[in-house]
Amino acid sequence: MIRVSKTLTDYELIDCGNKEKLERWKNVVLRRPDPTAIWPRNESNKLWNQADAHYHRSKAGGGSWQTIKKIPESWHIKTNGLVFKVSPTDFKHTGLFPEQAVNWEWMSDLISKNSDREIRVLNLFAYTGGATLACSKAGASEVVHVDAAKHMVKWAQENAQLSKLDNNKIRFIVDDCVKFVQREIRRGRKYDAIIMGPPSYGRGPNGELWKIEDQLVDLITLSLQLLSDKPLFFLVNSYTTALSAQTIFNIMNECVKKNLKTGVIDSSEIGLKCLNSDLVLPCGVSGRWCEHERDL
Repeated sequence: MIRVSKTLTDYELIDCGNKEKLERWKNVVLRRPDPTAIWPRNESNKLWNQADAHYHRSKAGGGSWQTIKKIPESWHIKTNGLVFKVSPTDFKHTGLFPEQAVNWEWMSDLISKNSDREIRVLNLFAYTGGATLACSKAGASEVVHVDAAKHMVKWAQENAQLSKLDNNKIRFIVDDCVKFVQREIRRGRKYDAIIMGPPSYGRGPNGELWKIEDQLVDLITLSLQLLSDKPLFFLVNSYTTALSAQTIFNIMNECVKKNLKTGVIDSSEIGLKCLNSDLVLPCGVSGRWCEHERDL
């Protein structure tokens, strides 16, 4: 099964194929590489040649944008009741992963259903704050947003202001996620929900090395020590090709469910529905734990 959002606005996946995707971000059309889209492209779709900007990979690594029409350095899109700054970056990303909206919807629904209690959320590798803002808007009493990249945390703060959530209780922290979790355990802090979206490979603010295949299990096991006596959900996102939905299921089953001795788990691909087509573009895997099967 692949999960897709049905509530995205200001964003469309117009077409995909030949290792590329064509997207509309409000009024701007971008053409970007996507190694998952290995099927043949629909050559009859003339929109491929009408993109406002096209990202080209370099054989030496990285890449650059070819601007075909003048586009702003950044602009705002509205989706799921939130406002985000979008900006084409040097590493092809735009500051938002729209496929994650399906998880924002799930978390928001669980938080809203439990509005009679305080819910503290920890978001690790939190990027520009999509999940952070979704949880805060849904009624979380506090969201702690942690990422090692200072400029991404600043971007998340901008998104909070745009979404008029800057007066909500959100703590934005620049830190190595593993070290932060270790400190929170020593402090005796507890959270009712934990989200993590670790990269395949990365380095923390002080050069700390992260490699997901070697460290994900340890991080999940550590993070479980931060859960309250009545946890609401635990979510793991992965864009690492080697970590299939079954692999994430196995990790969640052995680490999360067996540790909590209760609840249910699900691991599924998440993706984006292609406009006017039967195609769905796979965009990673999400593993979910919650108390009741009806809430998956």
